[in-house]
Amino acid sequence: MLKEFKEHITTHLSFLSKGRLLIACSGGLDSVVLTRLSALLNLEIGVAHCNFKLRGSESDEDKKFVTELAGQIHAPFFSTDFDTEQYAKDHRLSIQMAARELRYSWFDKIAQEYQYDYILTAHHADDNLETFLINLSRGTGIEGLTGIPEINDTYIRPLLPFSRDQILKFAQEKNMLWREDSSNSSTKYLRNKLRHNVIPELKSVNPQFLQNFQTTLEHLKQSREFIQSQVLRLRSELYEHGEGEIIKIPIRELYEYGNPKICLYYLLKDHYDFTAWDDIAQIITAQPGKQIFSRSYRLVKDRDYLLLSPISEKISDRTYTIPEEENMIMTPSGMLKLQFVQEMSDVDLKTVYADKEKLKYPLTVRKWREGDYFYPLGMKGKKKLSKYFKDEKLSLLAKERIWLLCSGEEILWIINYRADNRFKITPQTKQILKITIT
Repeated sequence: MLKEFKEHITTHLSFLSKGRLLIACSGGLDSVVLTRLSALLNLEIGVAHCNFKLRGSESDEDKKFVTELAGQIHAPFFSTDFDTEQYAKDHRLSIQMAARELRYSWFDKIAQEYQYDYILTAHHADDNLETFLINLSRGTGIEGLTGIPEINDTYIRPLLPFSRDQILKFAQEKNMLWREDSSNSSTKYLRNKLRHNVIPELKSVNPQFLQNFQTTLEHLKQSREFIQSQVLRLRSELYEHGEGEIIKIPIRELYEYGNPKICLYYLLKDHYDFTAWDDIAQIITAQPGKQIFSRSYRLVKDRDYLLLSPISEKISDRTYTIPEEENMIMTPSGMLKLQFVQEMSDVDLKTVYADKEKLKYPLTVRKWREGDYFYPLGMKGKKKLSKYFKDEKLSLLAKERIWLLCSGEEILWIINYRADNRFKITPQTKQILKITIT
């Protein structure tokens, strides 16, 4: 196995030969073999061991064993003790998840502090099969069926191509010693049930089962890579950029690709953390205004588009006051500039004119509220803002960004949209106030 391991490192993981490597070693068969193989190849390694304090004196003996192993190969040794049960209780985690969080956090800390380039773990082909079956039993997409990644940022798993039987045979041939974890024989956990009850049956049905599984896994990985390349193409063809950081996905064009739900799922999954298939599938045909959330993004159904935007802190609902003597103020909509002019000139969405004598000071800037109404400039009668927004076909995201400039309780201007008829300039106007936003 040493020859095959060396060839695998040379062919697929050559960067390990030039790096400083921290090996996660529990003292069990797999991590001991990984440690011994790395030492035989003269890789620059350090050994890290976690004592989770879950098996009493047995855990302490594991630590002692790994300490001696590191000494035998003249490798730097790092160890730590965890109160895993208390951590699990404090963070409401299972023991397994607590141990996982604790060890990976500590490995990262040691690697950074002592300048190790990569962290090696001893996952092998049988671990990959177990993970595949666990994900399959829980329901998963293709990502969950592609197994454990051999390279995951700084974490490297160089034993993935090798079976448990190969590892055991090599250890026995070399008369290696290792520690047996008594908890591994228990079928309390799903992984152990698969390891002891299910996988042996599968291998008995077909002795080539593990090899065939690895071939299938490679095909699945290639399929995933193809999907990822198609997703990149879809993004370049579909995405339209709206106001600010909003991405607009045209629904009609999404349907032209034949399967809009699966297309949308892959568009949103990796970059934007959307993983709930049912939510993603349903929003395409939902009523306008429907929205779903990931940890960092929001997707809103508009009439003809799906609007994707980062979740930011809620804009303050505070009211901004503009005294009569003030001529400039910063608001969430931008900088408001007020100046008296002799006549009207440019009129656009960012500029309004008001009759000074009709204003009640101080002016205010506030968010719009349900029930607000105004008298649209150039029209007769009043209109609810909600109706105006509907007529203008404003999306939910656009409406959330609406701010009003008010005189007393009356709306003077829907900033960036429409002025109010009650404050318009007439032949009787004596002072013209020009208001612009930048």
